[in-house]
Amino acid sequence: MDDRFNTASGWVLFSGIVALGASIGAGMYFHADSNEYPEDKDWGYFVEGAEEEGGADAGPDLGTLLASADAAAGERVFAKCTACHTIDQGGANGIGPNLYGVMGAAIGGHAAGFAYSSALSGHGGEWSWENMDAWLTSPRGFANGTKMSFAGLSKPEDRANLMEFMSTYGGAPAKPAPAAPAAEGEEEGVSVEGEAPSEAEAAGAMAADEPVASANAAGDNEGATKVD
Repeated sequence: MDDRFNTASGWVLFSGIVALGASIGAGMYFHADSNEYPEDKDWGYFVEGAEEEGGADAGPDLGTLLASADAAAGERVFAKCTACHTIDQGGANGIGPNLYGVMGAAIGGHAAGFAYSSALSGHGGEWSWENMDAWLTSPRGFANGTKMSFAGLSKPEDRANLMEFMSTYGGAPAKPAPAAPAAEGEEEGVSVEGEAPSEAEAAGAMAADEPVASANAAGDNEGATKVD
């Protein structure tokens, strides 16, 4: 009985040693413990992500977005805010302050009796369209330390529509004007008057003038011959 037990224990121990050795060998062969990838194997390859060239398109400016903002669409966005806020005139404060008349009001001070965080009460300024847009993008980015846990609205159109809806409850300051469109010459890369031409433009102009200069020289020589 003891012999069988010793034999079985020996085989179990031997199997464990073999498994451990195989694991170590596989790890060394396949580089399991490093971030390096074998490049000379014919069974696969590592694909690196292509680097993005340039930044993402910023999209329309705030003034342009507000010019076409839809209060009805903003009311649907505001549904995300109703768990913490009311917006009707005279509405009670909840987890967050009542938002009636917030547009254009002092930051961290428009709702009487609400306990604002020091991050907002000490921020300063007013809820302009630009400030409200920055707040709705990232409350914690706008006022680090705010008690508001909402992460923010990533879509500029949603923020513009929401602000348009909020402005119908108590008014708002004047909207920022849409950015002027780029001049046609600037879009097509035409040189602006007063700026020095590039080397390529200068070379092209010189090439265009050469036939004229040659013709003038020929004319002068011909005239000289006739005078003689």
